[in-house]
Amino acid sequence: MTDKLLLSRRGVLASGLALSATAFIPSVRAAAPIKVAGIHGSPVENAWNSVLHKALQEAAKEGVIEYVFSEGVSGTDYPRAMREYAEQGAKLIIGETFPVEKQAREVAADYPETAFVMGSSGKQAGDNFGVFGTWNFDGAYLAGMLAGKMTKSNVVGSVGAMPIPEVNMLINAFGAGVKAVNPNAKHLVTFIGTFFDPPKAREAGLAQIDAGADILFGERIGTADAAKERKIKSIGSLIDYTPRYPDTVFANALWNFRPILNAALADVAAGKPTGRDYTAYGLMKEGGSDIVYVKGVAPADAEAAMEAKRAEIKAGKFEVPKIMDEPK
Repeated sequence: MTDKLLLSRRGVLASGLALSATAFIPSVRAAAPIKVAGIHGSPVENAWNSVLHKALQEAAKEGVIEYVFSEGVSGTDYPRAMREYAEQGAKLIIGETFPVEKQAREVAADYPETAFVMGSSGKQAGDNFGVFGTWNFDGAYLAGMLAGKMTKSNVVGSVGAMPIPEVNMLINAFGAGVKAVNPNAKHLVTFIGTFFDPPKAREAGLAQIDAGADILFGERIGTADAAKERKIKSIGSLIDYTPRYPDTVFANALWNFRPILNAALADVAAGKPTGRDYTAYGLMKEGGSDIVYVKGVAPADAEAAMEAKRAEIKAGKFEVPKIMDEPK
């Protein structure tokens, strides 16, 4: 396992949109920086990991935390990495336990003085194993509303990692947004079986285009490459892909990890249990997620309807369906 000390400059979540990092979150500044370790199962350029990594880099740049990390940690090595960082004195360990839920909880039980806050499809455990979900499904639903009005073939596609609840909910929300404005549209779904394989995501996207899709929702990096190649529109997830694909990606369902991180840090600093679910801090109504889009690409009435629904979500007047079953 290779540890990397923070050396890079402060990152930003997405160009053109500043999601609140402090809304509804207590102060986390302590007398001394909190030692935090990040264990990333994929390279930090992977969209999901990049959101966590940038939030942690930002907190380190501000002097709130001392941050070290490892990336590309396999499932078989993950419990060992957790133990090594706990032994090294990390007070908070951030990461993901989707492929190692049982083992991760066993590690946390062995280190009660270390807080573990992990992306997970399971529940919190004990006093020190907290969880969070990547709930940017509100933005995915809104992007689906735009796509449903834009498609000319009446076929849209989604490329996802694997059918775990987190990914299922996101893709189902996109499909629900499409169906809300275009009940007759067909939604193709492909899972690539891994969290990081851009070439494989591209191939999946190309296959969906060959099957008639004229708009793609890229839950995985690489999907937009297929859309760019075939000159159709695409939607990004987690980060803003539009600067990278200016003529292809017209909307993005964004997610910001900083509000979740702040809540966890506040608990660690106060000596409170971290065995809780931090997911809600990432919701749109809490300022933790949103949609960013290029105006004028979708029809004006589609944008107006989407913005009206966005306002309802932020006001707590509408809840996007949370469907965690594998998309049909």
